[in-house]
Amino acid sequence: MNCPYCGYADSKVIDSRDVNDGVRRRRQCLNCRARFTTYERLQSVGLFVIKKDRRREEFSQEKLLSGIRKACEKRPLPTGAVDRLADDIEARLYRSGRSEISSSVIGDMVMAGLKKLDHIAFIRFASVYRDFADITDLKREVDTLLDDGAELGPPTSQLPLIPDEEPVGLSKSGQRRRR
Repeated sequence: MNCPYCGYADSKVIDSRDVNDGVRRRRQCLNCRARFTTYERLQSVGLFVIKKDRRREEFSQEKLLSGIRKACEKRPLPTGAVDRLADDIEARLYRSGRSEISSSVIGDMVMAGLKKLDHIAFIRFASVYRDFADITDLKREVDTLLDDGAELGPPTSQLPLIPDEEPVGLSKSGQRRRR
């Protein structure tokens, strides 16, 4: 590590501490004795996505998260479910050990995750990802979802849109009861 003050190429480590995703080191230059701090963090191996048109693009968790969030927009999902899904997919991609991965593989992973998380989000994502030509393609996908044993109601991991119990003071018609 070069000294930021005199440019000397050697320094000694005085103190090391773990911080967030790396190590903070307090150093002292062996030439001018000035002290300075460095931060070290592990650099992940580059992962490239091969797009449909054969272009290669560096993997971006933000793009993955953005696509999943759009599909899950205004859906009653547990807090953090979308982030956990994106983190899980990213971890699986890096664990695969490959430096390049097809966008279709990532899309299939998202589809599988959304199918378990929320059926409406799954259909929303599928409609963009599979680029449905007409309503029959969409119907075919919904039928496949139902054939796979999906319930017509929301998955058990999904929060209820409307609570089961009736609010106090309201009748079935939604009007206040007279006393």
